[in-house]
Amino acid sequence: MGPSLGPRVQLVNCPVSGARFRRPFQAVVRGRALCNSSAMGWKASLAALMFAATAASAEVAHFPAPDGGEDRHLRLYSSLDVHLALPLIEGFQRLHPDIAVSYDEILTAPLAERVIDETDAGGPTADLIFSSAMDLVVKLANDGYARPAPVPEAANWPRWANWRDMAFALTYEPGVLIYHKPSFPDGPPDTRAQLMDWLETAPKGKIGTYDVTQSGVGYLFFLRDLEHFADLWSLVGAMGEAGLRVFPTSQDIIARVNSGDLLIGYNILGSYAADQAAQMPNLGLTLPRDFVVVVSRVSMVPRAAANPELGELFLSFLMSREGQTLLAEKLRLPAVSLEVSGSASAGAMNRVFGDRLRPVPVSPGLLVYLDQAKRARVLARWREVLDLH
Repeated sequence: MGPSLGPRVQLVNCPVSGARFRRPFQAVVRGRALCNSSAMGWKASLAALMFAATAASAEVAHFPAPDGGEDRHLRLYSSLDVHLALPLIEGFQRLHPDIAVSYDEILTAPLAERVIDETDAGGPTADLIFSSAMDLVVKLANDGYARPAPVPEAANWPRWANWRDMAFALTYEPGVLIYHKPSFPDGPPDTRAQLMDWLETAPKGKIGTYDVTQSGVGYLFFLRDLEHFADLWSLVGAMGEAGLRVFPTSQDIIARVNSGDLLIGYNILGSYAADQAAQMPNLGLTLPRDFVVVVSRVSMVPRAAANPELGELFLSFLMSREGQTLLAEKLRLPAVSLEVSGSASAGAMNRVFGDRLRPVPVSPGLLVYLDQAKRARVLARWREVLDLH
């Protein structure tokens, strides 16, 4: 028998609410039925998961308990791609082989809505959520949809990353400037002032950033820039003059910078850029020398969790040295924990960049970003400035 390549994966159809995964199910993978008792290798697992992700939003990845037990079942709602989460689930089940895991991969807004709807209906919801929408998770906690999670790691967690032992930042992801290496043999502009100077003579249509009307992380980065850079609207105007192109996702921008279709991508999520830079020879990235906005993925145990003790157990694992190391080394999501000393960690970045780093605190201050009147004003000016140029 060959070496184990990963946890067994099953695909199960489930209702949007209240599924307990107690009955046998089947999924069709590339034309053949896959029984839920089948053990699959790592590559087959990924193929099945990718099929499920495109087949229907109600598909769930199910990881049976390695010891065959059926009594303990952890349910996760997460915006993290399920194939990226596999090392985390494998690591957790290595420590807790009696726990089965169901993983619902959901976009950030529907994830928050599902927790609210399930809780308000009086039924159970996920045992833990893990989301890249910092503001939405804090709003859930602030509105009473979270419960305190007294995990041991909370005592030494950075204060900015822990709100009332309910909402915890687990990653440390800077916004970076990415650039087409062949076009900048002496290096790219690395401050916002230098970027404005470059834009004066830049070829048209060669700078890109997030479409803040569509991208949640793009809007968050933009609002934090407004707080730290008084001339931001002038920078937006200069980008407009240079033919700014906007995109909804990181990958849209990264691929175009690597090909040379764009020369610079502004305020791109560094975790994705660093992962792609290892595979794309023309893609460079740099942290601005004036200041760097840092965002995080946030986790909480819902008040209506069916098995809150299992949610706390998985949260504790994610906050542990092992979990944070997996996030940093396997998922390329920089760790918050100061116990992790590798280059992909808050500690290492703070030693190099110091107070240039401006992490977004996990606090009710994030709720300002959800204020619809403020959002309408910001987006109206965004469109106005870009339309004028």
